[in-house]
Amino acid sequence: MIASRIRPARRRLVLLVLLVVAILVLAGALAVLIPILTHQSAGSSGQEVPERFVSEATASGADGRERRITAETPAGDPARLDALVPGDIIAVRGGGFDSAIGIYVAICAIPGSPDQRPSPCLGGIPEGAQTGGAAGEEALSSVWITDDWAWRAFATRGYEDADRGTFSAWITVPEPVVEGLDCRETRCAIATRADHTAGADRVQDMLLPVAYAE
Repeated sequence: MIASRIRPARRRLVLLVLLVVAILVLAGALAVLIPILTHQSAGSSGQEVPERFVSEATASGADGRERRITAETPAGDPARLDALVPGDIIAVRGGGFDSAIGIYVAICAIPGSPDQRPSPCLGGIPEGAQTGGAAGEEALSSVWITDDWAWRAFATRGYEDADRGTFSAWITVPEPVVEGLDCRETRCAIATRADHTAGADRVQDMLLPVAYAE
């Protein structure tokens, strides 16, 4: 008699636990999706793409931030971007970025207008991003930087100083050709752009034109 009373109580407890777990999972999914679906573009980064090869650029964005991007050799010297060789390592550093918006750093096609994102890109999805194995990796062909708690475990690294919006990314120069892009024929650049959580936002777009060696 007592055992028969315990079994329904145990079933109710199991159902209650499952319900709580389901609610927590749903709440977590909504916490991730709602910011993506409701994100409003902050406008343009304000950068005019340099006509020549430079290792540094600045721009005043529509959000009032002064962004800076530089490309250096591993020794800290200004990088020559007019004759890239696959396998070269470039240290890309930035400041003034909005740390609330994650960024991808890669070599991408320069868009035809400021309201278009730099795309397509060499290097593809940052290595390890799908499995959470990218964190802390150095010298990848593309880098994902974010401070977002929901994605930090999958990104390559976070911002160095959230208030100042500074970051460092070490890029290994990939081969100049992928499906849909040939940077020997198309004008390309080392690019920063908002990650998938704010994909339509152009305020984080900064470009340093590059060319591959013959």
